[in-house]
Amino acid sequence: MDDVWKTIGELARSFRERDDERKVPTEQQWTLQVLKIGEEFGEAAQAVIGVHGTNPRKGTSHTWEEVQAEVADTAITALVALARMRPDAAEFFARVLADKSSRFLAPAQPSLDEAEAVELL
Repeated sequence: MDDVWKTIGELARSFRERDDERKVPTEQQWTLQVLKIGEEFGEAAQAVIGVHGTNPRKGTSHTWEEVQAEVADTAITALVALARMRPDAAEFFARVLADKSSRFLAPAQPSLDEAEAVELL
């Protein structure tokens, strides 16, 4: 996961530098990056519609692999947005993930060592 965050950080830095050159204020940079998440989600939604062929003008126009690629684009864009807003993005994301997942996943049971397991028998 460190390689992922390294790449995300490089993308965030590159986009920030481009926006800084254009003199885009920081909060506007963040706003535009968050809006980009919506754009990417829209492309994923369009691909799902294309898989099911529910657009009468286009018919079946996409595959599930294309949907998956659009979902990945959405995730990447969201992580870049977080990295642009927070220098501690990886740690912040890990904390939020732990908090959110604890609501849906049962807590891990401590494992018994061999001696404790024998005592239980």
